Amino acid sequence: MTKRIADRFAELKKANRAGLGIFITAGDPDPKTSLDLLKGLPRAGADFVELGMPFTDPMADGPAIQAASQRALKAGMTLKKTLDLVRGFRESDKTTPLVLMGYYNPVYIYGVDRFLDDALKAGVDGLIMVDMPAEEDEELCLPALKKDIAFIRLATPTTDDVRLPKVLTNSSGFVYYVSITGITGTASGDVNKIEQAVARLKRATQLPIAVGFGINTPDQAAAVARVADAAVVGTAVVKVIADHLKQPAEAVAKTHKFIAELAAGVRGARVNA
Repeated sequence: MTKRIADRFAELKKANRAGLGIFITAGDPDPKTSLDLLKGLPRAGADFVELGMPFTDPMADGPAIQAASQRALKAGMTLKKTLDLVRGFRESDKTTPLVLMGYYNPVYIYGVDRFLDDALKAGVDGLIMVDMPAEEDEELCLPALKKDIAFIRLATPTTDDVRLPKVLTNSSGFVYYVSITGITGTASGDVNKIEQAVARLKRATQLPIAVGFGINTPDQAAAVARVADAAVVGTAVVKVIADHLKQPAEAVAKTHKFIAELAAGVRGARVNA
């Protein structure tokens, strides 16, 4: 399954452009609308998808994504139903990389081996587990890698030279650089600092570098796309969904329109540099 991730970043490199990653929460605002949103992401311009696994205590997420998790859970979303969404997505899309992002507790309760088997069958390409440090690799990371599911690490502005090699050990797919300190959706990253951080990471790994946390507009996405291999947008997308909760069809249309604007910024970034 990691082949989809590698192939996509190879295509982006050949086209001399960065990718656009889009985060949405599985089941937000309800399972049917969520599937409609998910299926339309690639057509709107997403190069890969990060699908959030709803959780009651998403410690790294700001108010917007916390609220999305609560809406999804209230609508009856579970980890099993999240994998059902992935299966629904794969019925019409066999090529777009899809990564599950979230926290370990739901996976632990589900059962690691069962989860990995079901995720693989559903069409999941990788995992981003916010609360699983490198010291816990035997718990989930190594079993995932054995099943050819990428385990994508987070690096942050506070990841120093002593810590970085540990973070990169067993990393696969791509490295996710968190451009701010703190929770999602609370600030915007400094592009000059992001460029320096990406350059530092590239000296330490051959994996692509995706940058997220703090990208809210097409211009910000374009700025990141000039210096990184991908820009990831989550909170801003979730906020569009939240603005149209009483009109599901409008939520889908407006969200896809916003993603198309982000994609235009990303795809034109290096041309207009």
